[in-house]
Amino acid sequence: MKKLFLILFILMIDFLLAGNDPYIKVTVAKNGSGDFTSIQKAISSIRDLGPAEALIVIKPGIYNEKIVIPSSKHKITLAGENKDNTIITNNDFSGKKDAFNEKITTFNSYTLLVMGDDIKISNLTIQNSSCNEGQAVSLHVEGDRFVIKNSNILGCQDTTYSATNHSRQYFENCYIEGTTDFIFGQATVVFKNCTIKSLADSYITAAATEADRKYGFVFFDCQLIAKEGITKVYLGRPWRPYAKTVFINTGMGKHIVPEGWNPWKGDKMFPDKEKTTYYAEYGSKGDGSNTSNRVSWSHQLTKKDLKNYTIEKIFDGWNPNMINK
Repeated sequence: MKKLFLILFILMIDFLLAGNDPYIKVTVAKNGSGDFTSIQKAISSIRDLGPAEALIVIKPGIYNEKIVIPSSKHKITLAGENKDNTIITNNDFSGKKDAFNEKITTFNSYTLLVMGDDIKISNLTIQNSSCNEGQAVSLHVEGDRFVIKNSNILGCQDTTYSATNHSRQYFENCYIEGTTDFIFGQATVVFKNCTIKSLADSYITAAATEADRKYGFVFFDCQLIAKEGITKVYLGRPWRPYAKTVFINTGMGKHIVPEGWNPWKGDKMFPDKEKTTYYAEYGSKGDGSNTSNRVSWSHQLTKKDLKNYTIEKIFDGWNPNMINK
């Protein structure tokens, strides 16, 4: 009997440990040397609501695809070999006609749409190559517990759409570029050690945080840079009345305007948004960091306030560095 219990115990431990490893691994390669030549086909091949992580390894190449990870696919990791030469690209934009002669909107202009939960991305470039033709999303995320690391997200207007009220998203060591409102949406999002590049005199963020959420966009240890000749960029403007955006220990180039934030006047549906929005900074550095002329309705955090800005509190207990937790 003792032997039986020992065997069962060992089997149980093996099962728990195995849960940290992908239960399936497939490879995508443009040259046909992998399991698939299309990223979308690789995603579609993964079992719906699979038992553990599914790993999709993507070999270098330019993948001209419009990709959807549906809500039925969860715990999928897209892992490129090198972010600079492993590129997913598309060129849809708001107003463009689709295959059915219907106009594309901002919300379906994406290059990559993530609807599933527990999706992870690393070492990839995600690009919408359309610029100055209309709003054109590169990465659109709706799923919960989304993680992207060591990746480039390239576009112009509306590059990164962090959507939906329930979604928690974590960006680490990423490069994000765009023109207007190029980080926008309702989600609770942390950006850690990211480089944010403005390509036009405009606005970086356009949060739409809902009233019941304590956190919106939080930037830790990031760098705000700009294309040469760009001199007038706002940290953000509120897409919706309860927008929340906080920059902590972030380097800000001289392109950041002294007032920092814009109230988005002229929005007839949501007037006076500056009365309910929450915009704040702590420890800003660089030529654009002087807070003496920031708008009166923004905030400067204290050291005491920082205790409320931990990953655990922002994400309500979720740790993005734990696998599928």
